[in-house]
Amino acid sequence: MITLHRINKIYPTRHGPRQVLKDVSLTIGRGEKVGIVGANGAGKSTLIRLVGGVERPTSGYIERGMTVSWPLAFTGGFQGSLTGLDNLRFICRVYGADVERAVPVVEDFAELGAYLREPVKNYSTGMRARLAFALSMAIEFDCYLIDETLSVGDERFKKKAAIELFEKRADRAMLMVSHMPHHIRKLCNTFCVLDEGRIERFDRADDAYQRYTATH
Repeated sequence: MITLHRINKIYPTRHGPRQVLKDVSLTIGRGEKVGIVGANGAGKSTLIRLVGGVERPTSGYIERGMTVSWPLAFTGGFQGSLTGLDNLRFICRVYGADVERAVPVVEDFAELGAYLREPVKNYSTGMRARLAFALSMAIEFDCYLIDETLSVGDERFKKKAAIELFEKRADRAMLMVSHMPHHIRKLCNTFCVLDEGRIERFDRADDAYQRYTATH
């Protein structure tokens, strides 16, 4: 289980502190698919980064009883002067994953060809995203973090990624955030609305949708 205990996140701005998350508490059980819907700027991506450990909360704390992926297609962890292959090896060592097993998985899934052995700084945005997603499939996690569904590659690659994630890993927990309720309705079994920094949980998609549309 992953448990968020009264998470607050405040960012400094030119106009003073801006509180993005306010006393957010949430639990994610094994195999549970939690969807969070909210308007642009509601703090959804901030919440994903906090759960993934990319950022730290201003106050509150997170207990992780499951292994958690980085946000899928997140490319901020790559070292630009290293090749894609060297980044793969480094990340596998960080997570204690089998490098020899991961290399062919990433080669096949990312479809980068010879570019896998080129510096990541030479990659396009799409190539970086495909490498990051392939890596998250090569290293198994108990819980996957998904920001605005799968915005990786063209439609063919998105379908391939969806099969790999939602069908082959249907037993894993997932935390998905989106500003499009129909994505949450289709893929999740627990529903939340994030509004003005606060989170509200619902057991039914229709109830969450009504709450979301009432304020947007």
